Amino acid sequence: MESTPGQRSPSAEHDPPLVVVGGYCMLLLFGALLGLIGCFQYSRALGSFPVAAVGFAVAIGVTCVLGAWGMQRPLGGLMPAVGWFITSFVLAMGTPGGSVVITNTAAGKWYLFAGSACAAAGVVIGFVRWSPARTGASRRGGLRPGGPRHGTRAAPNPGSSQPGASQPGPPEPSAHD
Repeated sequence: MESTPGQRSPSAEHDPPLVVVGGYCMLLLFGALLGLIGCFQYSRALGSFPVAAVGFAVAIGVTCVLGAWGMQRPLGGLMPAVGWFITSFVLAMGTPGGSVVITNTAAGKWYLFAGSACAAAGVVIGFVRWSPARTGASRRGGLRPGGPRHGTRAAPNPGSSQPGASQPGPPEPSAHD
């Protein structure tokens, strides 16, 4: 079965809600796991360059984009970012005793700020690329085959008495003519 880019497969429209919710929960947990591992490994460096911090930042951005792609919805990209933000920022807060997991070093700043920027960029890419308005799917289940296409008007309803409703008669010129 072939599908064109940007369109959901027919089976994706009929996934059971439990499968979809489970997918989003797994993405949330995967983002939290990336944050948890990253919080304890961000300080690994090559010389003075914090390679691990940058690597984990890029990883969360890529995870957000791939999550949106896999679920074909922007929420798929948002869930790993939410998990990462919650985990990373909870572990970045100090305890009453003064202990912190993410220190105020160059590597810590790279991890938090670059990770936040990459997560936000991944979410934005997911929203731009896989939003329902862009993919042509409405909130009520997508377009029906044979429905109105871009650039055409729906047939007028002769019995309509609503203000602004189109009335039968000669077609109006459009901006494209």
